[in-house]
Amino acid sequence: MPSIPIKTADELARQRRAGALLASVFDMLDKHIQPGITTMEINNLAEAFIVNQLHSRPASKGQYDYPFVLNTSVNEVVCHGMPKETEHLKSGAIVNVDITLEKDGLIADSSKMYLIGDVSPLARRLVKKTYEAMWKGIKVVRPGATLGDIGHAIQSYVESNGYSVVREYCGHGVGQEMHEEPQVLHYGKPGEAPCCERAWFLPSNRWSTRAIAGQKSRRMAGPW
Repeated sequence: MPSIPIKTADELARQRRAGALLASVFDMLDKHIQPGITTMEINNLAEAFIVNQLHSRPASKGQYDYPFVLNTSVNEVVCHGMPKETEHLKSGAIVNVDITLEKDGLIADSSKMYLIGDVSPLARRLVKKTYEAMWKGIKVVRPGATLGDIGHAIQSYVESNGYSVVREYCGHGVGQEMHEEPQVLHYGKPGEAPCCERAWFLPSNRWSTRAIAGQKSRRMAGPW
């Protein structure tokens, strides 16, 4: 396995600060994300807030030539959806907003699911159980735990609730770079520490990944 960067106390403090700032971006967006807003308006709100209010850098913009500051993945889009001027959020939609922020050389990376207007019980349950699966994985993290322990905690909870994990994507480390070791799979066996990330179906744009038709309510891309 490639080596996992070990951060100094100062780096950890700066990264916590970046994380707190990123949390404030979502607090701001909470007031605006509602039926009728476009995903590009969400992008523009986040960029203005990060740059002008937080005096930070939106780390996604320019990374891998990506032109926006966040990803907006609506309904069947599993991850990496691109904001659009013409994409209005409709009541009943679920959308994941994924943002990175860099402050003083350290990057924070997080996402949040939003339920737009009157959301079906099926979609609401998917979001709820995915969130709970994330916490199952987080609670396993401690000195001596393996990546397999984390993946197993997520996978076993997901499958016990009638869902399946999207295996083609994984979590990752973050620090001075947006993507660092380790790669954290959302499935596995206790004690194992696999390290792999595979590509999946990409539609017409090079960023968005969509679920197979009919999979919106049964597959988790996450855990959150």
